[in-house]
Amino acid sequence: MKFGGTNMGDAAAIRHSAYLSQRSSKEGVKVVVVVSAMAGVTNQLLGIAEAAEKGDIALANDQIAGLRTRHFTAAQDLGAAPDSGVVREIRELLETLRQAVYGVYLLRELTPRSRDLIVAFGERLSAPLMALGLSSLGARAHHLTGGQAGIVTDSHFGSARPLSTAAGRIRDRLSGLLDAGLTPVIAGFMGETEKGAITTLGRGGTDFSATIVGAALHADEVWAWKDVDGVMSADPRSVMGAQNIAQLSYGEVMELAYFGAKVLHPLAVTPLQEAGIPLRVKSAADPDFAGTLVTSEAQTDGQHPVKAVTAIRGVSIINVSGAGILGVPDVVADLFAALARENITLLMVSQSSSMSNVSLVILGSDEEHTLAALTPPMGGRHLQVDVQRGVAVLAIVGAGMRGTKGVSAKLFSALANADINILMISQGSSELNISVAIEGADVEHATRTVHSAFGLDAEPVTDKPVTDTR
Repeated sequence: MKFGGTNMGDAAAIRHSAYLSQRSSKEGVKVVVVVSAMAGVTNQLLGIAEAAEKGDIALANDQIAGLRTRHFTAAQDLGAAPDSGVVREIRELLETLRQAVYGVYLLRELTPRSRDLIVAFGERLSAPLMALGLSSLGARAHHLTGGQAGIVTDSHFGSARPLSTAAGRIRDRLSGLLDAGLTPVIAGFMGETEKGAITTLGRGGTDFSATIVGAALHADEVWAWKDVDGVMSADPRSVMGAQNIAQLSYGEVMELAYFGAKVLHPLAVTPLQEAGIPLRVKSAADPDFAGTLVTSEAQTDGQHPVKAVTAIRGVSIINVSGAGILGVPDVVADLFAALARENITLLMVSQSSSMSNVSLVILGSDEEHTLAALTPPMGGRHLQVDVQRGVAVLAIVGAGMRGTKGVSAKLFSALANADINILMISQGSSELNISVAIEGADVEHATRTVHSAFGLDAEPVTDKPVTDTR
């Protein structure tokens, strides 16, 4: 079971999350708990690191003092005495954080490795609190960092991936705890290299942590507890008629996560696919609601080929052109190799039939590195590189699109009727999604328009009955 930041937000939320995990344990099910940092703490830690890099150590220390107060308050509200082991551990962790931040301040340099060390303190601080919450309910719990739990990764700080040896280590380190009747509580989002350096799995990586552990232990299911009912047909903040999707395939949920649906980490389902382990996305506020079930099989009803509309904001289009590109077969390979060396993710790729230009969609945050990678002449070829900023990618996702005529026409007509211009188009051979690049200013209107055009708006209903979760 994975619990996100909102479900770890304060003592009351932690106590409720502990109750949810214990509810299953009382039914004879062995549960492993994976936790995120308390809500907002990861962003706060990033701000602390950046303040130290800029030389504002006073601001960084003030923010650390705020973290100290928040975590001590939660521990005390969960029943910890001022001289308890949990409070001492939190105090020691915060002192280690202060020292790491001071090192960044002295060097005026924040490396990816240092950033991972600092931001991982959020989960390292929340795991003892969840163990305390479980203990207050009579459970025996033991908390671990991701590395202690066996999540060994490569050295791509900020977006690390588990090594093939991780599964065996996880089984070795957790099986004994489970056999002894203990509930392991793992700090999500983080792992460590074989040399012991702390790494992070990328934003939202606690989902990934949970599925890595679930696959390693051959779990019956992985449950991701959220503050929403499940995976929605669109961002409910943008589309009032967005509704829960009852069932998705691994492929569908990967497409949704990759193209901006923030309810899951893009790689969360990859560890589960080979073993066929189901993933459930459930609401902590309404635990009896079924939520969304993610399995290997796609479910289609023939009437709704599209299940969801999602969007990535803040992206840029990079147009590469020039005489040196025309008729040269290896130019695209050179472009991709240059971007791969900088670890830059491509969201969309398009090449004109004349082979005179290539268009790439990247995250806006990667623009500087992308331009630097493409500036040197490639194989003696001088290329013209132009940037179009302020772009968004809109994607429709659904296994029912495969072999269904008219889906693209409906998408393009809906956007045209709303006076929204399409800058780029992409569809993979899997036919699980169609993606278009549009002006960023149009993304909210476009999402609502397309959601309605494919009949995804929920019918007006009365409020769901409130479930007593005491």
